[in-house]
Amino acid sequence: MKTKLGLLYGGKSAEHDVSLQTALAVIKALDLEKFDIHPIYITKEGAWVKGPQLTGPVESVENLRLSAEAAMSPLAMRSTGQDTKGDGDEGFDVIFPLLHGPNGEDGTVQGMLELLNLPYVGNGVLASSAGMDKVVMKNIFAQAGLPQVKYTWFIRSEWETDKDRAYDKIEAELGYPCFVKPANLGSSVGISKCVNREELANAFVEAFLFDRKIIVEEGIVAREIEIGVLGNDYPKCSVAGEIIAKKDFYDYKAKYEDGDTAMVIPADISDKDYQSLSEMAISSFKSLDCSGLVRADFFLTKEGKAYINEVNTMPGFTPFSMFPLLWKHTGVEYPQLIETLVNLAQERYEEKQKIKYSF
Repeated sequence: MKTKLGLLYGGKSAEHDVSLQTALAVIKALDLEKFDIHPIYITKEGAWVKGPQLTGPVESVENLRLSAEAAMSPLAMRSTGQDTKGDGDEGFDVIFPLLHGPNGEDGTVQGMLELLNLPYVGNGVLASSAGMDKVVMKNIFAQAGLPQVKYTWFIRSEWETDKDRAYDKIEAELGYPCFVKPANLGSSVGISKCVNREELANAFVEAFLFDRKIIVEEGIVAREIEIGVLGNDYPKCSVAGEIIAKKDFYDYKAKYEDGDTAMVIPADISDKDYQSLSEMAISSFKSLDCSGLVRADFFLTKEGKAYINEVNTMPGFTPFSMFPLLWKHTGVEYPQLIETLVNLAQERYEEKQKIKYSF
């Protein structure tokens, strides 16, 4: 029997278009002999639109921008257990959230899917929300004893009250270069590298366009190494990959528009370094109580010192994305990777059904 799979994409986020690219890539890879695929589009304004079942490949992201005139209630995703009309509208076996950024990757949609009692691919509410907020994530990593570069954070009102005090703190604690980032965003949106106070001030303005909280991190000279993690209670690591940015750093445009980076897979690192990084990747996965998948990102200095940078709880599946490429080089092809994620979602759902909710 085929699995009825709802692909959830778009969303009210600055990463809306990234989500569309991810959805397009996943659709092209899915086996129509194994899955009944139903697109569910969230417009930039927040309307939910369920499209007809796909019967073939989708050619472009524009075909995924469904008309809001056919908007539905998110509650329509819930399974009734029977198809009384014979129109295939009995609900979904699994939801695959292909959403990036706030209102999708941050635990909000995951919480709704939990309330609807639907199996879904990827991380749960806690891991998604903690992984989205870089400050919370780094604080949890610190508690777990994972090495990190120095960092600090600010909220908008605090900065507006005394801007020079914020800049003084960064110069005293972190120095230059440093990186300014929105705390709750991914895909390198709103990130700036700063080498002086003027750039720092401009970076604060830019980052606060996307979030009320920002994080500032110490800049170090290091290689950027990434590892994919796959599983639930017993996660496994992919081979390591390295990002070599042709620009000053790996920004949004390099990731999604012009491919202005080089990906080296597997990364040219020693077995000792790989062992250390993979152990840190598993530790980060468990410290956030992750499930399904994450991409763990690291800094590796020429002296061999490793720092965890962050984890991405919903890494992209675009043609330029590292996560599926890491698993491809590990021996897991893209269609198999997607099927594994769906199976992990069902496995986790069945595990949760064992929980006793009454006394």
